[in-house]
Amino acid sequence: MAERREPIESGCPDPWQYMHPVMRRNFGQWKYHEHPRPGVLLHVAYSGDKLWTVKAGTQRILDVFTLRKLCDIGDEYAEGYVHFTIRSNIEYLVSDESRVAPLIEALEGAGFVVGGTQNSVAMISHTQGWLHCDIPGTDASGVVKSMMDELVDEFRNTNMPNRVHITTSCCQINCGGQGDIAINVQHTKPPKINHDLVANVCERPSVVARCPVAAIRPAMVNGKPSLEVDERKCICCGACYPPCPPMQINDPEHSKLAIWVGGNHSNARGKPTFQKLVAAGIPNNPPRWPEATAIVKRILKAYKEGARDWERINEWIERIGWPRFFEEVELPFTKYHIDTWRGARASLNSSSYIRF
Repeated sequence: MAERREPIESGCPDPWQYMHPVMRRNFGQWKYHEHPRPGVLLHVAYSGDKLWTVKAGTQRILDVFTLRKLCDIGDEYAEGYVHFTIRSNIEYLVSDESRVAPLIEALEGAGFVVGGTQNSVAMISHTQGWLHCDIPGTDASGVVKSMMDELVDEFRNTNMPNRVHITTSCCQINCGGQGDIAINVQHTKPPKINHDLVANVCERPSVVARCPVAAIRPAMVNGKPSLEVDERKCICCGACYPPCPPMQINDPEHSKLAIWVGGNHSNARGKPTFQKLVAAGIPNNPPRWPEATAIVKRILKAYKEGARDWERINEWIERIGWPRFFEEVELPFTKYHIDTWRGARASLNSSSYIRF
C-alpha cells in the first residue's frame, strides 16, 4: 500500500479526482461545443464522446440541507459528478442525453432555476454581508436576493446582447469583484468614536496602520488613550471599523448604496476596463432595496435595447458616449461621476502612494 502524503493546506486541490470520466478521458481534446438550450451546454470530443453540462443557480451561502438536496438530485438524476462555478452555480455533468430532461425537471421541481449560460444575466456574485463579514455597511446577499427575484427571467433566458456580470459588495473594499454592473455601499460620514471603549477594545497602532490615507492618529480623550480622525483626509472607507468596533461608521441615514458600470476583465475585443460611478446616494433600504433594483433594471433595459450583438456594457457605453448613456438610463450626471481626462492621475488613487 502506497504511503499517503501529508495534506496540503494551501492552493487548489487536485481536480482530476473530481472530474467526470469523459472529461478526464478527453482532457484538452474537445472538438466543439453547442448550446442546446439555456442552462445546458454540449461538448463534443475528437473521439466522438459527448458531455452535457446542466447549470442551475444557487444562493451561494448554502445550508447543509440544500447541499444534501443538490447532491441527492445529482445521484438520482445525473451521474454523481458536479462542480461549482465562480459565481456559485452548480453544474451537473452527464454523458447520457436521456438524463438531461429529467435532471432539469428535478432541479426546477426542487425550486432551483436552470440557466445562466451564453448571453444571459449571470448569477450575481456577492460578499458575505451581515451574515459573516465584520465590516459590512449593507447586506450584499440580501441585495442579490432582491435583484435576482426581479431578474430571474434574464438568468433563465439568453436575450442579452452579451453576457452580463453583476456584483454586490457590502463595503467599499469591494471584494465582490469586477463586473459590468456593481452595487457597493458608500459611507458618507467619518466614523463616530466611542472614546470610553477604545482603550479596552482596540489595538491602536493596528488601527492607525490600517487607514489607507493616514487620517487616524493616537489621542488622549478625557484622560484615556483613544484615537482621533482628521476628517479632511478621511475617505469614509470603513477600514478602521473591523479592528476597532468603537469607531462606528455604519449609519442608517448616511450609509448609502452606489452603482458602478463598465467593469470588464476580458480583452476579447478591447482592453480591460475599470468600473465607473453612475449613481450615488441610493437609499440602503432593506429588506428589498427597491431603489437600487429599479436603477439596475433601467440600465439592463437600455443595454438590451441599444447594444449591438456581442457588445459588453463597457463597449456599448464607449460607442454611444457617456452623455447618451445617462440620458438612456435616466440618471442625473454630476461632476463627481466620470473622471477620465489625462490629468486624472492627480485625483484618482491609482497607485500605492499616499497623497496629501
